Amino acid sequence: MSTGADFASLDALSTADLREQAFAKAERAHDLGFFWDLIKHLGSSEEIGSEDGSAGGIGETISGAIGLVRDLLGRHNDTDAADPLLRARYIDYLLQP
Repeated sequence: MSTGADFASLDALSTADLREQAFAKAERAHDLGFFWDLIKHLGSSEEIGSEDGSAGGIGETISGAIGLVRDLLGRHNDTDAADPLLRARYIDYLLQP
């Protein structure tokens, strides 16, 4: 993402572009929390999480988390109800310093 990006310029991007930019930013920052947050937004955390709220060893690395999120996103398409929520999450993340 270029410096000085604002909401309007990000909102003009496709969901795929937003996702790639947000993933790249989170990967550079080693922000595992971002990917876990996406998993929760997708409503699939119950399928992979344990009772103590951990991922049970799944996605404990950035590359593992990216793979897991990409797999979960593969179950959704652009017309899915989660799309507006994901777009908002990506934009919010990209606007953070």
